[in-house]
Amino acid sequence: MRFFKKSSYLTDEELMQRVHEGNERALEEIYYRYSPLLLKYFHRMLWREEQKAQDFLHDLFLKIIEHPHRFNPESKFSTWIYSVANNMCKNEYRKIEFRKSVNGLHSKDLIHFDSIAQQMDHSAFQFDLNKSIERLDHDEKSLFVLRYELEKDLDEIARILDCPEGTVKSKLFYLRKKLSKQLQQHKTIFD
Repeated sequence: MRFFKKSSYLTDEELMQRVHEGNERALEEIYYRYSPLLLKYFHRMLWREEQKAQDFLHDLFLKIIEHPHRFNPESKFSTWIYSVANNMCKNEYRKIEFRKSVNGLHSKDLIHFDSIAQQMDHSAFQFDLNKSIERLDHDEKSLFVLRYELEKDLDEIARILDCPEGTVKSKLFYLRKKLSKQLQQHKTIFD
C-alpha cells in the first residue's frame, strides 16, 4: 500500500528525516522510489545473480532502518544511497578476491559466460557487451552502470564515486575506448 505519491510534496531528504524519526510510511516510500533501480544496479554489479541482488537490496534497506542517522540531510539522498550500494559491492569484490587468493580457486560466485548465452535470448552484440562488462573491474563496472544503465548525470556520478567530475569524464572516455576495442566486430554506440 502506498502512502505517499512519488509526486508528493516530500523530497527524499524529507522522507529520510521522517525515517530517522521512526516513520515507517516514509521508509516504505523511499523503498518504493529506489528499490527497482537499486535492484538493477546490484543485479549488474553482482554477476547478474538475482538472489544475490535481492539479498543486497534487503541488506541496504536494513542498514537504513538500523542507522538512519548516517544520512546527512544536507546531502542529496540519491547520491548517498548509491554510494552505500557502491561500497557494498566493493566489499563483496574484496571478499571474493580474498577467497580466491586463499583457495586458489575460482569463486562459485563468478558466472560462466556460456551459461549466460544459453539463458539470454539477446543479439550477439548484447552478449558480447555483457561479457565485456563482466570483465570490467569494480570501478569501471560501477561507472558503466551508473552512467549508461541508471542514466545518472556526471555531477551525481562524481559525488557517488567521490571524485572530481573531470575524472569521471576522463574515466568514461577511456571506458568507452576500452569497450569499443573489445567490441570492434560490432558497430557500437561507443564509437
